[in-house]
Amino acid sequence: QAQLVESGGGLVQAGGSLRLSCAASGFTFSSYSMAWFRQAPGKEREFVAAISASSRNILQANSVKGRFTISRDNAKNTVYLQMNSLNPEDTAVYSCAAKSIFNSASNHGLYEYWGQGTQVTVSS
Repeated sequence: QAQLVESGGGLVQAGGSLRLSCAASGFTFSSYSMAWFRQAPGKEREFVAAISASSRNILQANSVKGRFTISRDNAKNTVYLQMNSLNPEDTAVYSCAAKSIFNSASNHGLYEYWGQGTQVTVSS
């Protein structure tokens, strides 16, 4: 049974940093593309970043380029999201997701597995 468990969320002041982790189990992590999405209250789910199985390909939303970095460790079955220079607009529940191919990485409807999410709150 596939499972994704996020951690690392919390409350941080504007300009601060957080590192999210997503631990995977129950499927062949090293064969799956991984992504982070976020959803703020009253808003639609938004793509943040994605990384291919080999880490060769990375896609990021324009809103986070230069501030957020996605990475993965296939030996640890874990994907990370390093978030720097956070601002209140980054406040949301952040979820990781997995799918077997990298194509159309920003389309949340194509992902097979989802975590429950972790809350990130940025105060001004």
